[in-house]
Amino acid sequence: MRTLVVAALILAITAVVVHAQATDQAQVMAARYLAAGIGFGLAALGGGVGVGLAGAAAVSAMVERRELFALYLVFVALAEAIAIYGLVALFILM
Repeated sequence: MRTLVVAALILAITAVVVHAQATDQAQVMAARYLAAGIGFGLAALGGGVGVGLAGAAAVSAMVERRELFALYLVFVALAEAIAIYGLVALFILM
């Protein structure tokens, strides 16, 4: 958690420096890249948390009912799709 806060502060300081030194077109491009990076980072973080929670629950549930493996796999894949949506948004913004 501390690393995430430090990374956010570094990004905020970088954005202020870029904003102070940029022209109009460069400012738009810097904001676009910054938004794409933050958006994908948060989507990957959310996907990682979702896969971790769903994976742990799926493994503990498979101990009891092995025949529902495909259903458990679907729930893990749904959590991973969040990161894929973030990657698509990254390419759209770039």
